[in-house]
Amino acid sequence: MEEKLLKKIETIKQSVEQMKIDDIQENPESAFEQFQCDCCGDTKAFAGSIIYKDFRLCNDCVLLAETGFALGKMNEIEDLIEKMEDKRFEVVYKSIFEPDKNNLN
Repeated sequence: MEEKLLKKIETIKQSVEQMKIDDIQENPESAFEQFQCDCCGDTKAFAGSIIYKDFRLCNDCVLLAETGFALGKMNEIEDLIEKMEDKRFEVVYKSIFEPDKNNLN
């Protein structure tokens, strides 16, 4: 049973990775175009991102979502959005209160 589950997760991981590769092959600029993920709050590349309902998720969060759906841990994308709330707040906090380490000002 556990081996079957691990195989399922690996298949999902490969599929999500392939989505990113395909996006870059179709539009190389998508590897450099960025957006703020509605799930984790990080600024990520458009390549491999997907819109679930009204939420655009980065490739990393797509992997979390698809794995959660496959394992029956989530039924709706809002379940993941809710679970990632602390992560989003952390990203916002850091962007406001912690200076950019690359900024010389």
